[in-house]
Amino acid sequence: MYRALFPSALHTLLLISTFTTIVSAAGPDGKRTTKCKVKRKDSQGVLIAQNPTPAQNAAPSPPAQTTSNPTSTQIVNGSHNETLLTFTRLPPFDYQNRKVRGVNLGGWFLMEPWITPSMFEKTGNEGIVDEYTFGQYQDRGYASGLLQQHWATWYTEQDFIEMASVGLNHIRLPISYWSVPIDQDTGPYITGAWPYILQALDWANAHGLYVILDLHGAPGSQNGFDNSGQRTGQPSWAYDQAFLDRTLNVLDAIGRQVGDKVEVIELLNEISGFRDQQWVDAAKRFWQAGYDRIRAAAGGEVKIMIGDAFLGVHSWDGYLKSGQGVMMDLHVYQIFSNDELRRSWDDHVSFMCNRVSEFTSYTSNNLWLVMGEWSNAITDCAKYLNGRGVGARWDGTYTPGGGEVLGTCQGMTGSYTTFSEDYKRFLRKYWETQVSVAEKVNGWVYWTWKAENADDWSYQKGVEAGFIPRNPDDRLYPNICG
Repeated sequence: MYRALFPSALHTLLLISTFTTIVSAAGPDGKRTTKCKVKRKDSQGVLIAQNPTPAQNAAPSPPAQTTSNPTSTQIVNGSHNETLLTFTRLPPFDYQNRKVRGVNLGGWFLMEPWITPSMFEKTGNEGIVDEYTFGQYQDRGYASGLLQQHWATWYTEQDFIEMASVGLNHIRLPISYWSVPIDQDTGPYITGAWPYILQALDWANAHGLYVILDLHGAPGSQNGFDNSGQRTGQPSWAYDQAFLDRTLNVLDAIGRQVGDKVEVIELLNEISGFRDQQWVDAAKRFWQAGYDRIRAAAGGEVKIMIGDAFLGVHSWDGYLKSGQGVMMDLHVYQIFSNDELRRSWDDHVSFMCNRVSEFTSYTSNNLWLVMGEWSNAITDCAKYLNGRGVGARWDGTYTPGGGEVLGTCQGMTGSYTTFSEDYKRFLRKYWETQVSVAEKVNGWVYWTWKAENADDWSYQKGVEAGFIPRNPDDRLYPNICG
């Protein structure tokens, strides 16, 4: 994005061992399978509960890693006899004829202060505003312990169960370049998230959720936003070919290591093409090079997602049209300028409806189009949404547009228990509007499943409060855009 935790009750047991992938292929029923050899040491196997609850003040141990694709059931401690195991994958998703209905898992493997403000406030250091400074201005052992605890608890398998239960079929999982285990310079960033990322892929597969694995942060920062890992007014990713090359190396590793466990690999989130032509040119070079890298590393089955780099989808007419399995990611928010914030509730709805022809004309002549980030928010009131220590345009506490006060933030964000009935009715209407438009093309991925204190952004809380339906097919405004 540019600018209630549930205890884990795991439904699987972990059998501990070492196994080697032999082949990943489609079976006669169209489902992908990975076959593995398992070396057994004894005639006995041992079943242990996965991820035992850590001591209260201790960082949890990361999930066990293996040299192949980890799954909800893995084997260890067996005999030297080789046993062939088959792990069933989800059948390929039909993007031509089905609609993507998904949520982003924001703030998990790349923290954003507005999603989990407590992670930043507990540091006691106001200079810690992103993951870069989180590692830079703290004892690394202490920072690592905080992040290990966060990775183990911010999302659990229960979240995946809930996501599947409310009619969702995709998750978009933002990850950072420094979390991918290759030989690379990670600067002050805290590494170690990869085992948890693998576990997340496993949970998604177990509960029927297709994964868009989204590289959300790149070396040098691709946009300068805190969601890239580094909040800076001088992002440098596009100005140094070495940064692009390093990002391509990360994509190569992602393709090799998990290309058969995810449905889509998004090459990079939100390149800031609005900065200057050098950024536009870098984006064009990078999308093509990234496409080539993923195809070489992972083959032709995994889909590839690029973004519009804030230039609008029609700026990319004809681009990668000859590619195989490519889709465009478009992010739609109406809150990051005073002009957008001045819109009435009806204006927000009309603005969205008026984009139907833009969307459909692009996808009819180019790539699949997925609205990969959007939300119900109509203000920028969520605490730290514009950055830690930065206020909101809405109430005049952040004044890049001249200090205009548009309203109070009370009852517009935070707990939905403070929302008026009229506001909740509008949020339902606005949700349906955006879904209706996105499903004129290939679908949507809401930002985000949950946030500590911003229920206008939380899909989970929206369902709980009733302004997002439990079944996306349930509509109170079925012809909202005519």
